[in-house]
Amino acid sequence: MVTRTVALLGNPNTGKSTIFSALVGVSQRIGNYPGVTVEKKVGEATRAGQRFTIIDLPGTYSLAPRSPDEVVAVDVLLGRQPDVPPPDVVVCILDASNLERNLYLVSQALELGRPLVVALNKIDVARERGLVIDVARLSERLGVPVVETQAHRRLGLDELRRALVQATSAPVPSSSSPFPPEFRDEVGQLKAAWDQRSGGNVPRYLVERLLLDTGGYLEDSCSGGNDTSLARDVRAARKRLAAAGWAVPAVETTSRYKWVDAIVDDVLQKPAAEPVTVSDRIDGLLTHSVAGLLIFAALMLVVFQSIFSWAAPLQDLLEQVVGAVGAAVTAVVPAGVLQSLLADGVVAGVGAVLAFLPQIAMLFLFVAILEDCGYMARAAYLMDGLMARVGLSGKSFIPLLSSFACAVPGILASRVIENRRDRLVTILVAPLMSCSARLPVYTLMISAFIPNRRYAGGWIGLQGITIVALYAIGIVVAVVVAKVLQKTILKGESPPFIMELPEYRFPSPRLVVGRVVEQCWEFIRSAGTLILAVTVIVWAAAYFPHSPQVEADVRAEYAAQLAALDQDIQRVRTESDPLSQAAMQSLAELEQRRSSLEDDIDNRVAGAHMAQSVLGRLGQLVAPVVRPLGWDWKIGCAVIASFPAREVVIGAMGVIYNLGEGQDEHSPSLKAELAKQTWPHTEQPVYTIPVALSIVVFFALCAQCAATLVTIRRETGSCWWPVFTFSYMTCLAYLGALTTHQIGRLLM
Repeated sequence: MVTRTVALLGNPNTGKSTIFSALVGVSQRIGNYPGVTVEKKVGEATRAGQRFTIIDLPGTYSLAPRSPDEVVAVDVLLGRQPDVPPPDVVVCILDASNLERNLYLVSQALELGRPLVVALNKIDVARERGLVIDVARLSERLGVPVVETQAHRRLGLDELRRALVQATSAPVPSSSSPFPPEFRDEVGQLKAAWDQRSGGNVPRYLVERLLLDTGGYLEDSCSGGNDTSLARDVRAARKRLAAAGWAVPAVETTSRYKWVDAIVDDVLQKPAAEPVTVSDRIDGLLTHSVAGLLIFAALMLVVFQSIFSWAAPLQDLLEQVVGAVGAAVTAVVPAGVLQSLLADGVVAGVGAVLAFLPQIAMLFLFVAILEDCGYMARAAYLMDGLMARVGLSGKSFIPLLSSFACAVPGILASRVIENRRDRLVTILVAPLMSCSARLPVYTLMISAFIPNRRYAGGWIGLQGITIVALYAIGIVVAVVVAKVLQKTILKGESPPFIMELPEYRFPSPRLVVGRVVEQCWEFIRSAGTLILAVTVIVWAAAYFPHSPQVEADVRAEYAAQLAALDQDIQRVRTESDPLSQAAMQSLAELEQRRSSLEDDIDNRVAGAHMAQSVLGRLGQLVAPVVRPLGWDWKIGCAVIASFPAREVVIGAMGVIYNLGEGQDEHSPSLKAELAKQTWPHTEQPVYTIPVALSIVVFFALCAQCAATLVTIRRETGSCWWPVFTFSYMTCLAYLGALTTHQIGRLLM
């Protein structure tokens, strides 16, 4: 069976992705194009004995390649993308209600030299607005098939599939150029010169773009710099065109829109008066400067609450399942390195991956619903004014808000930001939002060491103020970092905020569920494997070297106590009436004491192994580094152990302080043990208010879990950005903790 490649091209919000999902179903793959952060979506479909590989290109308003998205789209269409075969058919998807704007892209697509099919989507919206389009005449004027579709309702897709099959054997459309003769002549001369130098047949469209895109991608990549003869030919051609009254690049806009206007006048009938649609009436409320913001705030509260708490029951269930699996492994596999690897490494790693799924799925569900119903564009419009003050677009708001629950779904939500610079800045500052994993650390330290003083008649508490301050620190620092990034390594002008407001509609359950499943699976497939690997590596660092002598030494310390208890138990059993109430009570008490002692021994053994492990030794190694923060090596070790997931620091403290792993932020025994810790050879306590504050400030600013860094690697397509994120956040966290501790010591 012959496989044909189909490229889907279209402006943002034309329904291109909806058509893609409808054509390929679940047989789609998501990744990144090599070397760039542009998402690559590919799917398979079969029709009339032909197999199609369908590529969903990034949404673009023009094929003048300047942004990474546009560069990828042009390279794929021209067959210049190394990992993608040249498309056999190009499907240009138009929004029928915005024909004038969409035809600009069609005029460029017609010049690609590829078979072309035009999908006239949202035809129902056009009719609702009173627009009448002569589809047959439009097809005649363009010289290509034009198919009416309503992708949201899955109408017209069979006709589109038939058109694809026919287009594979149809000749390449020979459309007339919209450019003046002078421009066409210059392109012909430039192409001949380029062909001669390259020894090949350069696509005419590529030559046009080289001539038109001053200072753009093609001028750098194709001309090879300003010193080449080709570059000199391009400059000379531009001067001649300017002298003839067709200055570059204005000649393209003038020529193409003149062509578009002629076609629109021929095929489109508009109503005498613009009708007020249902969407217009809804927008009067939802985009209102006051009411719109209030509704948006209420909606975001629901979204935030759902991610933060509604997912908790499912997370708890998954934790119970993972715990049960771990217990089963412990019961079946003999004690030793294999048991620990499976239970504490592999099972715990899988649990770390699954722990994010409820929040991720909840976020993707809301985002898919809001996008599909048309509200997401309104949300970006409402927040653009506020976000522009920190150099971001309105689309950055929801990813940053979601990061308060978890940075992983927040970073994934940044996919809605088309501009690469804004998307990168959003990704890099999203981890500064205090996620739910940091809250247990805040709760433990604040409840244990911050006085519960009340103000304003008991309405305001010092502990609550401290937590609010920690969230505020993350927000303020994120604003500063965003500004610094835009002035340094991510310089550049922010593009003007252009946002189309699509018509409101009921979300399609099929599309919404499909997107959620697709994105969750992609997270498990790509990020999940790396998270598992990191978890296993940290387990190995906490386990090895695992010397049996460590356990033997600890048990030797308790041997006399165990022997005495065993003797007492044996004495009660032999010297007393086993049926008497006193004997039974005494025996129960002794057995309980022995069981508690065994637990204490196990906890001491675990703590001793931790101290002797690579991780423990690393904690002791960094002790001089963290000492200015008021920390001892045990705190440093616990912080390092929390790298896979920040809330793990509490369990790590439980092991280090010989209390066992089953500790949480509300554990009285853990709080009491922390309060008892003193520095060696002194009676000075380790944990004080300045130390507690330095710990929570460090966690407020430090890089989040390994999953966050893995997700950054996945979304940026580069190892540099997670390394950069970890480095700058660790430095910020250290400086913040150092400043907090030193100021705290001066004030107390």
